[in-house]
Amino acid sequence: MRLQVVRTSRNLTGHAGLVAVGHCLNHFAQLPAAIDPALPVRSGIATSDVMRAYVGLLTMGKSDFDAIENHRNDGFFQRALGLRAVPSAVTLRQRLDDVSSSLMPITDELPVPLLQRAKADITALPMGHVALDIDVFGMDNSDTKKEGVSRTYAGYDGYAPIASYLGAEGWCLGLELREGSHHSAKETHYTLERVLPRAVQLTDKPILVRMDSGFDSTRLKAEILAASAARQAEGGARIDVLVKWNPRANGAPTVIETAKANRDLSWATPREGKRVAVFNETLPCTVGGVDYPLTRVYRVIERHIDRHGQRLLLPEWSVEGWDTSLTIDGSTIDNQAVIRLYCDHGTHEQFHSEFKTDLDLERLPSGKFDTNDAVLSLAVLAYNCLRLIGQNILLAKDGPVRHPAKRRRLKTVMQEIIYLAASVTQHARRVALGFARHIRAFTAFERLVKDWQIELI
Repeated sequence: MRLQVVRTSRNLTGHAGLVAVGHCLNHFAQLPAAIDPALPVRSGIATSDVMRAYVGLLTMGKSDFDAIENHRNDGFFQRALGLRAVPSAVTLRQRLDDVSSSLMPITDELPVPLLQRAKADITALPMGHVALDIDVFGMDNSDTKKEGVSRTYAGYDGYAPIASYLGAEGWCLGLELREGSHHSAKETHYTLERVLPRAVQLTDKPILVRMDSGFDSTRLKAEILAASAARQAEGGARIDVLVKWNPRANGAPTVIETAKANRDLSWATPREGKRVAVFNETLPCTVGGVDYPLTRVYRVIERHIDRHGQRLLLPEWSVEGWDTSLTIDGSTIDNQAVIRLYCDHGTHEQFHSEFKTDLDLERLPSGKFDTNDAVLSLAVLAYNCLRLIGQNILLAKDGPVRHPAKRRRLKTVMQEIIYLAASVTQHARRVALGFARHIRAFTAFERLVKDWQIELI
């Protein structure tokens, strides 16, 4: 049977899930009320409309400014996001260039009201603390002349932004652009000044700040513990720190010799040819005349047989360490528990990947550093909106069939919810989205619309 391609007069959309994104931006984040009074325009498209249009693009996995041209005449795209007009690619690029430095202080704070008004679940660790994972990751922008591109720790030219994620769901509280050669710990105390208050506003539980060895700085650890003291003075819970040790100079050989000389040390043998010892020591940490007690947990490994079964002529030694302020009933937490908590820190690598691949932000769209920084600030909103939708729809029993999980990748949210196809009809001052009978997500999507009381403008 021959295939015929025709145009239809029916109003159809391939991204019905954008109504949920628009609701997040307009009712939870209240983006227009935050942006327009601070960045008014005399004529033309409102700044909030430009930003909402771009966030809408990001939630569909499109970061290129030119992608907006495909939606200039898309009435549903406009209504779903609550726009008075859809900007052109030129307007989108120029407006971001013009307002980037003034925009970021506003949009950087919007994740807090977004998550508060949406009543987002923030799941704590089994030991009761809410994890706040902070890390730097690389974005490959090789073979470009973009401002700020330089050699990264990953061995390519690009950027090295710093991200902060709260809770097991990975809510993003900040994503700040950095030059590729920027060291992890450099100026991170400014990041802590911005991110810690946001975390405190979102949870009254104890917080555990987890960072890798690139952040092994006495100053950073002291600033976190100083923030903890200030929070406790106001009647709040603790803010603890867990940072992987960076064995500078002869630190590792010294620890190995200490382990060898300690006859009381208990050694485990997980397999033939491998011995492991775990122990800790108390560290003095004094900054500005204030003492901040820390515990360093060491794991020393001796190998006579490598992982491939090859016997070694001489034993091979390795050592790792973790600095923490964690205590239980006034005494240091179990050493193995500290190591497990840090291993769980690796989950945040998935969140980095979602920004780079799912939101298509590996190669940033502008040649200007400040504009790309503003793009990442808007990407945080897109990321949290998609995470909210996924947690409310895709984890429910009436959601599309998927394997059990604590959260869904942003790409899964796009595929199952954002890209829903529907017919759009308007009658008696109501707009109806018509879905095919086989759509498995219909029941969960209908429930979300009722729970959030989503409306089209």
